[in-house]
Amino acid sequence: MPTATSVGLTLIGLLIAGLLAWIGFTLSRRKAADNTAAAANAQLEAATIAAGAKSAAELVRRQAEEESAVLRTRAETAEKRAEEIRRAAEDRASEVRREAEHRASDVRRDAETEAQSIRDDLREQRLEMERRDHRLTEREERLDEQHRSIEERQTELTAQLAELDQRKTEIRNLEEERRRILEGVANLSSEQAKAELVASIEVEAKRHAHSIVREIERQALDEGETKARKIITGAVQRLASEQTSESVVSVVHLPSDDMKGRIIGREGRNIRSFEQTTGVNLIIDDTPEAVLLSCFDPVRRETARLTLDSLVLDGRIHPSRIEEIYERSRGEVAELCERAAEDAMAEVGITDLHPELIRTMGLLRYRTSYGQNVLKHLIESAHIAGMMAAELGLDPKLCKRGAFLHDIGKALTHESEGSHAIVGAELARKYGENDDVVHCIEAHHNEVEVRTVEAVLTQAADAVSGGRPGARRESLEAYVQRLERLEEIAMHHDGVEKVFAMQAGREIRVMVLPDAVDDIAAQVMARDIAKQVEEELTYPGQIRVTVVRESRATEVAK
Repeated sequence: MPTATSVGLTLIGLLIAGLLAWIGFTLSRRKAADNTAAAANAQLEAATIAAGAKSAAELVRRQAEEESAVLRTRAETAEKRAEEIRRAAEDRASEVRREAEHRASDVRRDAETEAQSIRDDLREQRLEMERRDHRLTEREERLDEQHRSIEERQTELTAQLAELDQRKTEIRNLEEERRRILEGVANLSSEQAKAELVASIEVEAKRHAHSIVREIERQALDEGETKARKIITGAVQRLASEQTSESVVSVVHLPSDDMKGRIIGREGRNIRSFEQTTGVNLIIDDTPEAVLLSCFDPVRRETARLTLDSLVLDGRIHPSRIEEIYERSRGEVAELCERAAEDAMAEVGITDLHPELIRTMGLLRYRTSYGQNVLKHLIESAHIAGMMAAELGLDPKLCKRGAFLHDIGKALTHESEGSHAIVGAELARKYGENDDVVHCIEAHHNEVEVRTVEAVLTQAADAVSGGRPGARRESLEAYVQRLERLEEIAMHHDGVEKVFAMQAGREIRVMVLPDAVDDIAAQVMARDIAKQVEEELTYPGQIRVTVVRESRATEVAK
Protein backbone atom coordinates (compact mmCIF):
# COMPACT_ATOMS: atom_id res chain seq x y z
CA MET A 1 0.00 0.00 0.00
CA PRO A 2 1.57 3.43 -1.11
CA THR A 3 2.42 5.85 1.70
CA ALA A 4 1.35 9.52 1.94
CA THR A 5 4.90 10.74 1.10
CA SER A 6 5.07 8.82 -2.20
CA VAL A 7 1.63 10.07 -3.15
CA GLY A 8 2.64 13.69 -2.44
CA LEU A 9 5.82 13.40 -4.48
CA THR A 10 3.90 11.89 -7.33
CA LEU A 11 1.41 14.77 -7.25
CA ILE A 12 4.24 17.33 -7.18
CA GLY A 13 5.88 15.68 -10.17
CA LEU A 14 2.70 15.66 -12.11
CA LEU A 15 2.08 19.30 -11.20
CA ILE A 16 5.57 20.32 -12.31
CA ALA A 17 5.22 18.40 -15.57
CA GLY A 18 1.91 20.08 -16.27
CA LEU A 19 3.33 23.48 -15.56
CA LEU A 20 6.28 22.85 -17.85
CA ALA A 21 4.01 21.74 -20.63
CA TRP A 22 1.84 24.80 -20.17
CA ILE A 23 4.91 27.01 -20.23
CA GLY A 24 6.15 25.49 -23.48
CA PHE A 25 2.76 25.87 -25.04
CA THR A 26 2.63 29.50 -23.99
CA LEU A 27 6.08 30.23 -25.31
CA SER A 28 5.23 28.71 -28.66
CA ARG A 29 2.10 30.85 -28.98
CA ARG A 30 3.93 34.02 -28.16
CA LYS A 31 6.89 33.72 -30.50
CA ALA A 32 6.31 37.21 -31.72
CA ALA A 33 6.54 38.71 -28.19
CA ASP A 34 9.52 40.19 -26.75
CA ASN A 35 11.97 37.54 -25.85
CA THR A 36 13.17 39.49 -22.81
CA ALA A 37 9.67 40.10 -21.47
CA ALA A 38 8.67 36.58 -22.20
CA ALA A 39 11.71 35.28 -20.48
CA ALA A 40 11.09 37.52 -17.48
CA ASN A 41 7.49 36.52 -17.26
CA ALA A 42 8.38 32.92 -17.69
CA GLN A 43 11.01 33.20 -14.97
CA LEU A 44 8.51 34.91 -12.68
CA GLU A 45 5.88 32.28 -13.32
CA ALA A 46 8.44 29.54 -12.86
CA ALA A 47 9.43 31.03 -9.54
CA THR A 48 5.80 31.28 -8.52
CA ILE A 49 5.20 27.70 -9.55
CA ALA A 50 8.33 26.58 -7.75
CA ALA A 51 7.20 28.38 -4.58
CA GLY A 52 3.74 26.77 -4.80
CA ALA A 53 5.29 23.39 -5.41
CA LYS A 54 7.56 23.85 -2.41
CA SER A 55 4.65 24.83 -0.22
CA ALA A 56 2.65 21.85 -1.42
CA ALA A 57 5.60 19.55 -0.84
CA GLU A 58 6.03 20.89 2.68
CA LEU A 59 2.30 20.36 3.42
CA VAL A 60 2.41 16.84 2.07
CA ARG A 61 5.55 16.10 4.11
CA ARG A 62 3.90 17.31 7.34
CA GLN A 63 0.75 15.21 6.67
CA ALA A 64 2.90 12.19 5.96
CA GLU A 65 4.78 12.65 9.23
CA GLU A 66 1.53 13.00 11.21
CA GLU A 67 0.10 9.89 9.62
CA SER A 68 3.34 8.01 10.31
CA ALA A 69 3.14 9.07 13.99
CA VAL A 70 -0.50 7.90 14.21
CA LEU A 71 0.40 4.58 12.60
CA ARG A 72 3.34 4.13 15.00
CA THR A 73 1.01 4.87 17.96
CA ARG A 74 -1.53 2.35 16.69
CA ALA A 75 1.20 -0.25 16.16
CA GLU A 76 2.46 0.26 19.71
CA THR A 77 -1.11 0.01 21.07
CA ALA A 78 -1.66 -3.21 19.09
CA GLU A 79 1.56 -4.67 20.45
CA LYS A 80 0.51 -3.79 24.02
CA ARG A 81 -2.97 -5.34 23.46
CA ALA A 82 -1.37 -8.47 22.00
CA GLU A 83 0.91 -8.68 25.02
CA GLU A 84 -2.06 -8.33 27.38
CA ILE A 85 -4.03 -11.00 25.50
CA ARG A 86 -1.03 -13.33 25.60
CA ARG A 87 -0.62 -12.82 29.36
CA ALA A 88 -4.43 -13.35 29.91
CA ALA A 89 -4.30 -16.51 27.81
CA GLU A 90 -1.37 -17.80 29.83
CA ASP A 91 -3.20 -16.97 33.11
CA ARG A 92 -6.43 -18.69 31.88
CA ALA A 93 -4.48 -21.74 30.73
CA SER A 94 -2.77 -21.93 34.10
CA GLU A 95 -6.14 -21.59 35.91
CA VAL A 96 -7.77 -24.24 33.70
CA ARG A 97 -4.82 -26.54 34.30
CA ARG A 98 -5.10 -26.06 38.07
CA GLU A 99 -8.91 -26.63 37.97
CA ALA A 100 -8.47 -29.77 35.85
CA GLU A 101 -5.93 -31.09 38.30
CA HIS A 102 -8.30 -30.31 41.22
CA ARG A 103 -11.22 -32.05 39.50
CA ALA A 104 -9.09 -35.03 38.63
CA SER A 105 -8.07 -35.25 42.28
CA ASP A 106 -11.77 -35.11 43.39
CA VAL A 107 -12.79 -37.75 40.86
CA ARG A 108 -9.93 -39.95 42.01
CA ARG A 109 -10.98 -39.57 45.65
CA ASP A 110 -14.67 -40.27 44.80
CA ALA A 111 -13.69 -43.34 42.82
CA GLU A 112 -11.58 -44.62 45.68
CA THR A 113 -14.44 -43.97 48.16
CA GLU A 114 -17.00 -45.74 45.96
CA ALA A 115 -14.65 -48.67 45.41
CA GLN A 116 -14.18 -48.94 49.16
CA SER A 117 -17.98 -48.83 49.66
CA ILE A 118 -18.48 -51.53 47.05
CA ARG A 119 -15.83 -53.67 48.73
CA ASP A 120 -17.61 -53.18 52.08
CA ASP A 121 -20.98 -54.11 50.57
CA LEU A 122 -19.52 -57.22 49.01
CA ARG A 123 -17.99 -58.14 52.33
CA GLU A 124 -21.38 -57.68 54.08
CA GLN A 125 -23.15 -59.73 51.40
CA ARG A 126 -20.61 -62.50 51.74
CA LEU A 127 -21.10 -62.52 55.51
CA GLU A 128 -24.89 -62.53 55.09
CA MET A 129 -24.69 -65.45 52.66
CA GLU A 130 -22.55 -67.33 55.16
CA ARG A 131 -25.11 -66.65 57.92
CA ARG A 132 -27.98 -67.79 55.66
CA ASP A 133 -26.14 -70.97 54.78
CA HIS A 134 -25.65 -71.59 58.47
CA ARG A 135 -29.35 -71.00 59.22
CA LEU A 136 -30.42 -73.27 56.34
CA THR A 137 -28.14 -75.97 57.66
CA GLU A 138 -29.68 -75.66 61.13
CA ARG A 139 -33.23 -75.67 59.64
CA GLU A 140 -32.50 -78.82 57.67
CA GLU A 141 -31.24 -80.47 60.82
CA ARG A 142 -34.42 -79.45 62.69
CA LEU A 143 -36.60 -80.74 59.84
CA ASP A 144 -34.80 -84.04 59.92
CA GLU A 145 -35.44 -84.28 63.65
CA GLN A 146 -39.14 -83.38 63.17
CA HIS A 147 -39.44 -85.97 60.39
CA ARG A 148 -38.01 -88.65 62.66
CA SER A 149 -40.37 -87.53 65.44
CA ILE A 150 -43.36 -87.67 63.07
CA GLU A 151 -42.43 -91.16 61.96
CA GLU A 152 -42.22 -92.25 65.56
CA ARG A 153 -45.58 -90.60 66.33
CA GLN A 154 -47.16 -92.25 63.31
CA THR A 155 -45.97 -95.62 64.50
CA GLU A 156 -47.49 -94.97 67.93
CA LEU A 157 -50.78 -93.83 66.35
CA THR A 158 -50.94 -96.96 64.21
CA ALA A 159 -50.55 -99.07 67.31
CA GLN A 160 -53.23 -97.02 69.14
CA LEU A 161 -55.65 -97.34 66.20
CA ALA A 162 -55.23 -101.04 66.18
CA GLU A 163 -55.92 -101.07 69.92
CA LEU A 164 -59.03 -98.87 69.42
CA ASP A 165 -60.38 -101.19 66.72
CA GLN A 166 -60.01 -104.07 69.10
CA ARG A 167 -61.82 -102.13 71.85
CA LYS A 168 -64.64 -101.19 69.45
CA THR A 169 -65.14 -104.82 68.62
CA GLU A 170 -65.30 -105.66 72.29
CA ILE A 171 -67.77 -102.79 72.98
CA ARG A 172 -69.95 -103.89 70.05
CA ASN A 173 -70.08 -107.41 71.46
CA LEU A 174 -70.96 -106.02 74.88
CA GLU A 175 -73.75 -103.87 73.38
CA GLU A 176 -75.22 -106.91 71.62
CA GLU A 177 -75.13 -108.82 74.87
CA ARG A 178 -76.73 -105.91 76.77
CA ARG A 179 -79.46 -105.52 74.09
CA ARG A 180 -80.33 -109.22 74.31
CA ILE A 181 -80.51 -108.96 78.11
CA LEU A 182 -82.74 -105.82 77.92
CA GLU A 183 -85.05 -107.43 75.37
CA GLY A 184 -85.42 -110.43 77.63
CA VAL A 185 -86.15 -108.27 80.68
CA ALA A 186 -88.55 -105.75 78.96
CA ASN A 187 -90.24 -108.23 76.63
CA LEU A 188 -89.69 -105.68 73.77
CA SER A 189 -87.78 -106.00 70.53
CA SER A 190 -85.26 -103.34 69.52
CA GLU A 191 -87.63 -101.94 66.84
CA GLN A 192 -90.48 -101.56 69.38
CA ALA A 193 -88.17 -99.84 71.84
CA LYS A 194 -86.91 -97.53 69.10
CA ALA A 195 -90.48 -96.62 68.12
CA GLU A 196 -91.39 -95.77 71.73
CA LEU A 197 -88.24 -93.69 72.09
CA VAL A 198 -88.98 -91.79 68.85
CA ALA A 199 -92.57 -91.13 69.98
CA SER A 200 -91.42 -89.76 73.34
CA ILE A 201 -88.80 -87.58 71.68
CA GLU A 202 -91.38 -86.32 69.16
CA VAL A 203 -93.80 -85.32 71.92
CA GLU A 204 -91.01 -83.55 73.77
CA ALA A 205 -89.87 -81.77 70.58
CA LYS A 206 -93.43 -80.62 69.82
CA ARG A 207 -93.81 -79.29 73.33
CA HIS A 208 -90.47 -77.48 73.09
CA ALA A 209 -91.34 -76.10 69.63
CA HIS A 210 -94.71 -74.85 70.90
CA SER A 211 -93.00 -73.02 73.76
CA ILE A 212 -90.54 -71.49 71.30
CA VAL A 213 -93.42 -70.37 69.04
CA ARG A 214 -95.20 -68.77 71.98
CA GLU A 215 -92.00 -66.98 72.99
CA ILE A 216 -91.47 -65.75 69.42
CA GLU A 217 -95.08 -64.53 69.20
CA ARG A 218 -94.72 -62.70 72.49
CA GLN A 219 -91.45 -61.15 71.34
CA ALA A 220 -93.04 -60.18 68.01
CA LEU A 221 -95.86 -58.43 69.83
CA ASP A 222 -93.38 -56.61 72.01
CA GLU A 223 -91.13 -55.55 69.13
CA GLY A 224 -93.81 -55.16 66.45
CA GLU A 225 -94.46 -51.48 67.03
CA THR A 226 -90.75 -50.66 67.10
CA LYS A 227 -90.09 -52.53 63.86
CA ALA A 228 -93.15 -50.95 62.24
CA ARG A 229 -91.86 -47.50 63.14
CA LYS A 230 -88.46 -48.45 61.73
CA ILE A 231 -90.00 -49.64 58.45
CA ILE A 232 -92.11 -46.52 58.12
CA THR A 233 -89.11 -44.34 58.91
CA GLY A 234 -87.07 -46.10 56.21
CA ALA A 235 -89.85 -45.62 53.66
CA VAL A 236 -90.15 -41.95 54.56
CA GLN A 237 -86.40 -41.53 54.27
CA ARG A 238 -86.30 -43.09 50.78
CA LEU A 239 -89.21 -41.06 49.44
CA ALA A 240 -88.79 -37.82 51.41
CA SER A 241 -86.89 -35.85 48.75
CA GLU A 242 -89.28 -36.65 45.89
CA GLN A 243 -92.38 -36.15 48.00
CA THR A 244 -91.07 -32.86 49.39
CA SER A 245 -90.11 -31.40 46.02
CA GLU A 246 -93.50 -32.44 44.66
CA SER A 247 -95.62 -31.30 47.60
CA VAL A 248 -94.15 -28.21 49.17
CA VAL A 249 -92.21 -26.11 46.62
CA SER A 250 -93.32 -23.74 43.84
CA VAL A 251 -91.06 -21.63 41.63
CA VAL A 252 -91.92 -18.01 40.75
CA HIS A 253 -89.98 -16.49 37.86
CA LEU A 254 -88.95 -12.83 38.02
CA PRO A 255 -88.28 -10.37 35.16
CA SER A 256 -84.82 -9.57 36.60
CA ASP A 257 -82.66 -10.11 39.67
CA ASP A 258 -83.26 -6.48 40.72
CA MET A 259 -86.80 -7.49 41.67
CA LYS A 260 -85.41 -9.63 44.54
CA GLY A 261 -84.28 -6.52 46.39
CA ARG A 262 -87.72 -4.95 46.02
CA ILE A 263 -89.37 -8.15 47.29
CA ILE A 264 -87.14 -8.16 50.37
CA GLY A 265 -87.80 -4.46 51.05
CA ARG A 266 -86.12 -2.13 53.47
CA GLU A 267 -84.61 -4.21 56.28
CA GLY A 268 -86.68 -7.20 55.10
CA ARG A 269 -90.08 -5.72 55.96
CA ASN A 270 -91.74 -6.81 52.67
CA ILE A 271 -90.68 -10.45 52.93
CA ARG A 272 -91.74 -10.62 56.59
CA SER A 273 -95.12 -9.11 55.76
CA PHE A 274 -95.56 -11.53 52.83
CA GLU A 275 -94.80 -14.61 54.97
CA GLN A 276 -97.03 -13.47 57.84
CA THR A 277 -99.93 -12.67 55.52
CA THR A 278 -99.79 -15.77 53.29
CA GLY A 279 -98.39 -18.31 55.74
CA VAL A 280 -95.88 -19.41 53.09
CA ASN A 281 -92.10 -19.32 53.35
CA LEU A 282 -90.44 -17.18 50.66
CA ILE A 283 -86.93 -18.44 49.79
CA ILE A 284 -84.58 -16.10 47.93
CA ASP A 285 -81.27 -17.71 46.94
CA ASP A 286 -78.70 -17.48 44.15
CA THR A 287 -81.03 -18.92 41.52
CA PRO A 288 -81.11 -16.33 38.69
CA GLU A 289 -84.45 -14.59 38.12
CA ALA A 290 -86.44 -16.95 40.36
CA VAL A 291 -87.60 -17.37 43.97
CA LEU A 292 -89.12 -20.36 45.79
CA LEU A 293 -92.36 -20.66 47.75
CA SER A 294 -92.43 -23.46 50.33
CA CYS A 295 -95.57 -24.70 52.10
CA PHE A 296 -97.27 -28.04 52.79
CA ASP A 297 -100.71 -26.63 51.94
CA PRO A 298 -100.96 -26.60 48.11
CA VAL A 299 -103.90 -24.18 48.06
CA ARG A 300 -102.15 -21.72 50.32
CA ARG A 301 -99.00 -22.08 48.23
CA GLU A 302 -100.95 -21.39 45.02
CA THR A 303 -102.58 -18.34 46.62
CA ALA A 304 -99.13 -17.04 47.59
CA ARG A 305 -97.87 -17.67 44.04
CA LEU A 306 -100.70 -15.66 42.49
CA THR A 307 -100.11 -12.90 45.05
CA LEU A 308 -96.40 -12.70 44.27
CA ASP A 309 -97.03 -12.77 40.51
CA SER A 310 -99.46 -9.86 40.83
CA LEU A 311 -97.05 -7.88 43.03
CA VAL A 312 -94.17 -8.39 40.59
CA LEU A 313 -96.35 -7.41 37.64
CA ASP A 314 -97.67 -4.32 39.43
CA GLY A 315 -94.27 -3.27 40.78
CA ARG A 316 -95.67 -1.68 43.95
CA ILE A 317 -94.54 -3.91 46.83
CA HIS A 318 -95.21 -2.82 50.40
CA PRO A 319 -97.08 -4.40 53.37
CA SER A 320 -100.51 -2.86 52.75
CA ARG A 321 -100.34 -3.73 49.05
CA ILE A 322 -99.39 -7.31 49.90
CA GLU A 323 -102.47 -7.74 52.10
CA GLU A 324 -104.71 -6.24 49.42
CA ILE A 325 -103.38 -8.48 46.65
CA TYR A 326 -103.52 -11.56 48.93
CA GLU A 327 -107.24 -11.08 49.65
CA ARG A 328 -107.95 -10.77 45.96
CA SER A 329 -105.86 -13.88 45.17
CA ARG A 330 -107.74 -15.90 47.82
CA GLY A 331 -110.99 -15.11 46.07
CA GLU A 332 -109.53 -16.09 42.71
CA VAL A 333 -108.21 -19.40 44.03
CA ALA A 334 -111.52 -20.22 45.73
CA GLU A 335 -113.35 -19.47 42.49
CA LEU A 336 -110.93 -21.63 40.50
CA CYS A 337 -111.30 -24.52 42.96
CA GLU A 338 -115.10 -24.37 42.88
CA ARG A 339 -115.12 -24.20 39.10
CA ALA A 340 -112.74 -27.18 38.85
CA ALA A 341 -114.96 -29.24 41.19
CA GLU A 342 -118.09 -28.37 39.20
CA ASP A 343 -116.37 -29.29 35.92
CA ALA A 344 -115.27 -32.63 37.42
CA MET A 345 -118.79 -33.35 38.67
CA ALA A 346 -120.22 -32.54 35.28
CA GLU A 347 -117.72 -34.83 33.59
CA VAL A 348 -118.55 -37.71 35.92
CA GLY A 349 -122.32 -37.04 35.94
CA ILE A 350 -122.83 -36.20 39.63
CA THR A 351 -125.01 -33.18 40.45
CA ASP A 352 -126.15 -33.47 44.07
CA LEU A 353 -123.04 -33.07 46.21
CA HIS A 354 -123.14 -30.98 49.35
CA PRO A 355 -121.63 -27.47 48.81
CA GLU A 356 -118.98 -28.12 51.44
CA LEU A 357 -117.97 -31.32 49.68
CA ILE A 358 -117.80 -29.38 46.41
CA ARG A 359 -115.48 -26.82 48.00
CA THR A 360 -113.29 -29.58 49.45
CA MET A 361 -113.16 -31.42 46.11
CA GLY A 362 -112.03 -28.21 44.44
CA LEU A 363 -109.01 -28.05 46.73
CA LEU A 364 -107.74 -31.26 45.10
CA ARG A 365 -107.12 -29.25 41.93
CA TYR A 366 -103.73 -28.32 43.43
CA ARG A 367 -102.95 -31.67 45.09
CA THR A 368 -100.74 -34.26 43.38
CA SER A 369 -99.67 -37.79 44.28
CA TYR A 370 -96.37 -38.93 42.76
CA GLY A 371 -96.90 -36.39 39.99
CA GLN A 372 -100.53 -37.41 39.26
CA ASN A 373 -103.19 -34.74 39.82
CA VAL A 374 -105.60 -36.11 42.45
CA LEU A 375 -108.74 -34.53 40.95
CA LYS A 376 -108.00 -36.03 37.53
CA HIS A 377 -107.25 -39.34 39.26
CA LEU A 378 -110.72 -39.26 40.87
CA ILE A 379 -112.36 -38.58 37.50
CA GLU A 380 -110.51 -41.53 35.94
CA SER A 381 -111.38 -43.79 38.87
CA ALA A 382 -115.07 -42.83 38.66
CA HIS A 383 -115.25 -43.66 34.93
CA ILE A 384 -113.43 -46.99 35.43
CA ALA A 385 -115.64 -47.97 38.39
CA GLY A 386 -118.78 -47.05 36.43
CA MET A 387 -117.76 -49.22 33.46
CA MET A 388 -116.94 -52.20 35.69
CA ALA A 389 -120.22 -51.81 37.60
CA ALA A 390 -122.15 -51.74 34.32
CA GLU A 391 -120.41 -54.94 33.17
CA LEU A 392 -121.24 -56.65 36.48
CA GLY A 393 -124.86 -55.50 36.58
CA LEU A 394 -124.38 -53.22 39.61
CA ASP A 395 -125.50 -49.61 40.15
CA PRO A 396 -123.05 -47.49 38.09
CA LYS A 397 -124.04 -44.26 39.86
CA LEU A 398 -123.23 -45.63 43.30
CA CYS A 399 -119.88 -47.03 42.16
CA LYS A 400 -119.04 -43.78 40.38
CA ARG A 401 -119.88 -41.76 43.46
CA GLY A 402 -117.80 -43.94 45.75
CA ALA A 403 -114.78 -43.90 43.39
CA PHE A 404 -115.15 -40.14 42.79
CA LEU A 405 -115.06 -39.37 46.53
CA HIS A 406 -112.58 -42.03 47.70
CA ASP A 407 -109.57 -39.62 47.91
CA ILE A 408 -111.44 -36.52 49.15
CA GLY A 409 -109.65 -36.82 52.48
CA LYS A 410 -106.33 -35.87 50.81
CA ALA A 411 -107.54 -32.27 50.75
CA LEU A 412 -107.57 -32.23 54.57
CA THR A 413 -104.64 -34.47 55.59
CA HIS A 414 -102.53 -31.41 56.50
CA GLU A 415 -105.29 -30.22 58.84
CA SER A 416 -106.62 -33.47 60.37
CA GLU A 417 -104.92 -36.44 62.02
CA GLY A 418 -105.26 -39.89 60.52
CA SER A 419 -105.16 -41.43 57.06
CA HIS A 420 -106.91 -39.75 54.17
CA ALA A 421 -109.34 -42.68 53.84
CA ILE A 422 -110.65 -42.30 57.41
CA VAL A 423 -110.68 -38.48 57.22
CA GLY A 424 -112.57 -38.58 53.90
CA ALA A 425 -115.10 -41.10 55.23
CA GLU A 426 -115.83 -38.96 58.29
CA LEU A 427 -116.27 -35.89 56.08
CA ALA A 428 -118.67 -37.72 53.74
CA ARG A 429 -120.65 -39.11 56.66
CA LYS A 430 -120.86 -35.63 58.17
CA TYR A 431 -122.45 -34.17 55.04
CA GLY A 432 -125.04 -36.91 54.51
CA GLU A 433 -123.50 -39.32 52.02
CA ASN A 434 -124.84 -42.87 51.64
CA ASP A 435 -123.35 -45.51 53.95
CA ASP A 436 -122.20 -47.55 50.95
CA VAL A 437 -120.33 -44.52 49.58
CA VAL A 438 -118.77 -43.90 53.00
CA HIS A 439 -117.69 -47.55 53.15
CA CYS A 440 -116.10 -47.28 49.68
CA ILE A 441 -114.05 -44.32 50.94
CA GLU A 442 -112.89 -45.82 54.24
CA ALA A 443 -112.12 -49.31 52.83
CA HIS A 444 -110.24 -48.44 49.63
CA HIS A 445 -106.85 -49.00 51.38
CA ASN A 446 -108.07 -51.95 53.53
CA GLU A 447 -107.93 -49.86 56.70
CA VAL A 448 -111.50 -51.08 57.23
CA GLU A 449 -112.51 -54.61 56.22
CA VAL A 450 -114.21 -54.62 52.82
CA ARG A 451 -117.90 -55.60 53.04
CA THR A 452 -119.44 -54.59 49.69
CA VAL A 453 -118.76 -55.22 46.02
CA GLU A 454 -118.77 -51.46 45.39
CA ALA A 455 -115.82 -51.05 47.77
CA VAL A 456 -113.93 -53.76 45.89
CA LEU A 457 -114.61 -51.98 42.59
CA THR A 458 -113.39 -48.72 44.15
CA GLN A 459 -110.12 -50.41 45.11
CA ALA A 460 -109.74 -51.84 41.60
CA ALA A 461 -110.47 -48.51 39.92
CA ASP A 462 -107.99 -46.73 42.21
CA ALA A 463 -105.29 -49.31 41.40
CA VAL A 464 -105.91 -49.12 37.63
CA SER A 465 -105.81 -45.32 37.55
CA GLY A 466 -102.73 -45.00 39.74
CA GLY A 467 -100.83 -48.03 38.46
CA ARG A 468 -101.07 -47.57 34.71
CA PRO A 469 -97.78 -46.59 33.01
CA GLY A 470 -97.43 -42.82 32.71
CA ALA A 471 -100.05 -41.97 35.33
CA ARG A 472 -97.51 -41.10 37.97
CA ARG A 473 -94.04 -39.71 37.93
CA GLU A 474 -92.31 -42.61 36.30
CA SER A 475 -91.47 -42.66 32.61
CA LEU A 476 -92.37 -45.70 30.51
CA GLU A 477 -88.70 -46.56 30.14
CA ALA A 478 -88.10 -46.43 33.90
CA TYR A 479 -91.31 -48.40 34.47
CA VAL A 480 -90.19 -51.18 32.08
CA GLN A 481 -86.70 -51.21 33.59
CA ARG A 482 -88.17 -51.60 37.07
CA LEU A 483 -90.31 -54.57 35.95
CA GLU A 484 -87.31 -56.21 34.29
CA ARG A 485 -85.19 -55.68 37.39
CA LEU A 486 -87.89 -57.22 39.57
CA GLU A 487 -87.91 -60.35 37.41
CA GLU A 488 -84.07 -60.48 37.36
CA ILE A 489 -83.87 -60.32 41.16
CA ALA A 490 -86.29 -63.23 41.52
CA MET A 491 -84.68 -65.35 38.75
CA HIS A 492 -81.24 -65.22 40.40
CA HIS A 493 -82.41 -67.50 43.24
CA ASP A 494 -81.90 -71.25 42.99
CA GLY A 495 -84.90 -73.41 42.19
CA VAL A 496 -86.90 -70.64 40.42
CA GLU A 497 -88.69 -71.84 37.29
CA LYS A 498 -90.68 -68.76 36.16
CA VAL A 499 -91.24 -65.18 37.35
CA PHE A 500 -94.15 -62.86 36.53
CA ALA A 501 -94.35 -59.16 37.45
CA MET A 502 -98.06 -58.34 37.87
CA GLN A 503 -100.34 -55.41 38.74
CA ALA A 504 -98.11 -52.74 37.19
CA GLY A 505 -95.10 -53.97 39.16
CA ARG A 506 -96.87 -54.13 42.53
CA GLU A 507 -96.71 -57.93 42.80
CA ILE A 508 -94.20 -60.62 41.81
CA ARG A 509 -95.30 -64.23 41.30
CA VAL A 510 -92.37 -66.64 41.59
CA MET A 511 -92.91 -70.21 40.39
CA VAL A 512 -90.41 -72.63 41.98
CA LEU A 513 -89.56 -76.28 41.36
CA PRO A 514 -91.20 -78.39 44.11
CA ASP A 515 -88.35 -80.90 44.09
CA ALA A 516 -85.69 -78.21 44.64
CA VAL A 517 -87.55 -75.90 47.07
CA ASP A 518 -89.59 -77.06 50.06
CA ASP A 519 -92.17 -75.04 51.99
CA ILE A 520 -89.70 -73.54 54.47
CA ALA A 521 -87.26 -72.63 51.67
CA ALA A 522 -90.16 -70.94 49.81
CA GLN A 523 -90.84 -68.71 52.83
CA VAL A 524 -87.16 -67.87 53.11
CA MET A 525 -86.96 -67.10 49.37
CA ALA A 526 -89.95 -64.73 49.54
CA ARG A 527 -88.36 -62.85 52.43
CA ASP A 528 -84.97 -62.65 50.67
CA ILE A 529 -86.51 -61.36 47.43
CA ALA A 530 -88.54 -58.72 49.29
CA LYS A 531 -85.44 -57.57 51.19
CA GLN A 532 -83.37 -57.33 47.99
CA VAL A 533 -86.13 -55.34 46.25
CA GLU A 534 -86.24 -52.90 49.19
CA GLU A 535 -82.47 -52.39 49.04
CA GLU A 536 -82.06 -51.98 45.27
CA LEU A 537 -85.23 -50.32 43.94
CA THR A 538 -87.18 -47.12 44.61
CA TYR A 539 -90.93 -47.40 44.03
CA PRO A 540 -94.23 -45.94 45.23
CA GLY A 541 -96.38 -47.99 47.55
CA GLN A 542 -95.67 -51.66 48.23
CA ILE A 543 -94.58 -54.70 46.21
CA ARG A 544 -96.00 -58.09 47.19
CA VAL A 545 -93.74 -61.13 46.67
CA THR A 546 -95.60 -64.45 46.27
CA VAL A 547 -93.65 -67.72 45.95
CA VAL A 548 -95.80 -70.51 44.46
CA ARG A 549 -94.75 -74.14 45.05
CA GLU A 550 -97.00 -76.64 43.32
CA SER A 551 -96.48 -80.38 43.14
CA ARG A 552 -98.52 -82.63 40.84
CA ALA A 553 -98.78 -86.40 40.67
CA THR A 554 -99.82 -87.80 37.27
CA GLU A 555 -100.51 -91.39 36.31
CA VAL A 556 -101.92 -92.88 33.13
CA ALA A 557 -104.64 -95.56 33.30
CA LYS A 558 -104.28 -98.24 30.62
